[in-house]
Amino acid sequence: MEGEEEKKLKEEAKYKIFQIYKDFLTGVAKLDELVPVGGRLLAGFQQGLEFLRRPPIKKTSKLIENILKANETKRLNSYLEAGCINSHDRVENTSKLHTCLHGLHDHLSKVKSILNELECLLGVATAALQMANEHLSPLMDMESVVGLDPQESGGEDEMTSSRLRELEVTDYAAVMGIIYSMVKQDYTMQNKIVTSLNLKSSSEELESYSLMWSLRPYVNDQTMKLAWKLVP
Repeated sequence: MEGEEEKKLKEEAKYKIFQIYKDFLTGVAKLDELVPVGGRLLAGFQQGLEFLRRPPIKKTSKLIENILKANETKRLNSYLEAGCINSHDRVENTSKLHTCLHGLHDHLSKVKSILNELECLLGVATAALQMANEHLSPLMDMESVVGLDPQESGGEDEMTSSRLRELEVTDYAAVMGIIYSMVKQDYTMQNKIVTSLNLKSSSEELESYSLMWSLRPYVNDQTMKLAWKLVP
């Protein structure tokens, strides 16, 4: 039979882990909110760059040539010589590029700060378990944590409240480790995208960057949904 001191220690550890787990998911929610913000900045950079390198009017077409001759003015000639971009639009879109790029670097700083907080919470959770003579089980996939294989079942509806109550505090710590690994990889991907942006980035590259940014391939949506269901 467990001693009273041991029971008390385990209860304290359990309560502390639950509180840490909720704080951890709050940080994850902040990361989720930042994703579309960064996506808009990335789209703004792409739009500004595409405008600046918009191809000039081709005069090889007979129709275009006739239109230009029929409406030839000094202003039109200057516009054509400038690559069909007036000075105001050039300045405006150049400024847009710098603003979006600066915003993306600021975005990365915010994400990194939240990741540091999540890492700290994970460390506190581990320490709390060690103090209670618990041992973190090896990080496992989500199915082994909740005892549910989403590929073989009807999905999250089959996760009953009784099953949730069977989870040990070590399971919550394991889930935190899994999620931290996912969001850290997502940050690494975002960082690589932002640091690779330049005036020579191709349209195909920019399209791929935007797609990967919004898809978040390293973040498993099913895992995230199940993680939120574990909130006590």
